[in-house]
Amino acid sequence: MPASSGVLFYSEDKSIPSSVLKNKTNIVRWIHTLSKIENVKIGEINFIFCSDEFLYSINKQYLNHNYYTDIITFDYSENKTLSADIFISVERVKENASTLNILYKTELLRVLVHGILHLCGYKDQSKSQQLTMRTKEDFYLQKIQLV
Repeated sequence: MPASSGVLFYSEDKSIPSSVLKNKTNIVRWIHTLSKIENVKIGEINFIFCSDEFLYSINKQYLNHNYYTDIITFDYSENKTLSADIFISVERVKENASTLNILYKTELLRVLVHGILHLCGYKDQSKSQQLTMRTKEDFYLQKIQLV
């Protein structure tokens, strides 16, 4: 892993989740492992943690979608080098974790890897694409070790 990993974490109007702060190094390693397996390089990937309302306004302004979501990825990747701003609603991830009856930390990691997989070219519009995406998410969730 290069000294400057290219994977950065920011907060907009919500704090960076403690599970991310405690595990930054492992999360960055995990993303680099994924990039090797998927045969892509890491450029600059910014994870920006924010509120439902902040992400809703981005969804409406830039994508013309009038609904809440857990993640929006602005993809700047070129030539198999991944670069993006990935906005994640902390509130939406917590709500989804509660609805799915899983740990918040697990759902947060799933959302992180989901964004990276989109950058790798995976889609989730059709049922078969959703199945492939979920299978890839599960595969990579098995590969992370947290404190």
